[in-house]
Amino acid sequence: MKMRTILATGVAAVMLTVPALAEIKIAHVYGKTGALEAYAAQSHAGLLLGLEYATGGTMEIDGEKIVVIEKDTQLKPDIGKAVLAEAYGDDEADIAVGPVSSGVGLAMLPVAEEYEKILIVEPAVADSITGADWNRFIFRTGRNSSQDAISNAVALGGEGVTIATLAQDYAFGRDGVAAFREALAATGATIAHEEYVPTDTTDFTAAAERIFNAMGAIEGKKKLFIIWAGGGNPMSKINAMDPSRFGIEIATGGNILAALTAYKELPGMEGATYYYYEIPKNPVNDWLVKEHMARFGSPPDFFTAGGMAAGIAVVEAIKKAGSTDTEALISAMEGMEWETPKGLMRFRKEDHQALQAMYHFRTEIQDGKDYGVPVLVREIGIDEMDIPIRN
Repeated sequence: MKMRTILATGVAAVMLTVPALAEIKIAHVYGKTGALEAYAAQSHAGLLLGLEYATGGTMEIDGEKIVVIEKDTQLKPDIGKAVLAEAYGDDEADIAVGPVSSGVGLAMLPVAEEYEKILIVEPAVADSITGADWNRFIFRTGRNSSQDAISNAVALGGEGVTIATLAQDYAFGRDGVAAFREALAATGATIAHEEYVPTDTTDFTAAAERIFNAMGAIEGKKKLFIIWAGGGNPMSKINAMDPSRFGIEIATGGNILAALTAYKELPGMEGATYYYYEIPKNPVNDWLVKEHMARFGSPPDFFTAGGMAAGIAVVEAIKKAGSTDTEALISAMEGMEWETPKGLMRFRKEDHQALQAMYHFRTEIQDGKDYGVPVLVREIGIDEMDIPIRN
């Protein structure tokens, strides 16, 4: 009995000295509930697919298991701050990804600085995230307002073109219009009117009338450029008011597949988009399209591609850094290039914004699709867009 006791004690001692299997904790802090939950669902599916793709299906990096922790911001800035702090503190997350909303994202930036941990912003767009409100712990895989604006200026601008804008009255809309106005100047086009409305607007009659009054007497080619996120997209409602009687064409950037149903009313409409699953031709996108169709019975959407780009970036950064140490990650990620469903992305050293291609499209009606298809006119490459450094 004594010998058995000694042996048992010895085994217990050995077991206590065996280190627990290490884990890499990734917090996805995003608006699972609220007006942008469709975006959030795509982003989360894409993040998981990106982690899977980059690890060859193992969900491990150098033998350490990846654990994804989900936190719901409910699209509220104060909740976003609180749950990110909870993820870094109580949950001991190594890296966080998110959020969906620019307003929530701006509230979360100081939390990453306080905890001195990386926040990869995806897909919040406002320029100020990697601009005036940026800190060195912030990286963004999503496109910013300037990338949206410059690519759409390339697609829509030109000598003699007059443009009015309609946007939501918060960071995403105002940053987007400011960047668009700046980019458009180089094309010879001018902005005659800017209209901002609350994010929950459903009746666009008054806003449209103000735009028509401002643009009606202007000669030459006229366009109304709409910047919008979430539900209540004004495009169909304004189109029903027949802006063509004033010689005004509606234009907008790309969007999720559900929103593209409104584009079917506007064949020939041009703009620039971040992603449409049939446009990029590369091995990563081929894998994403095939796997998404097999698992979900539908093609990957706008924010699925972004989530996947973030997931791949996480894995590549940790591999390159050799650890999840924040300073090692920052050194590894500054200037880092990696392949995504959109092709090559590169984190710019100065502001940690991911430089990436955008796509000039023209809407077509195609058999078997209940939405207007954004068909590629041409790819607008990284080197064609002079994205301002605003920090």
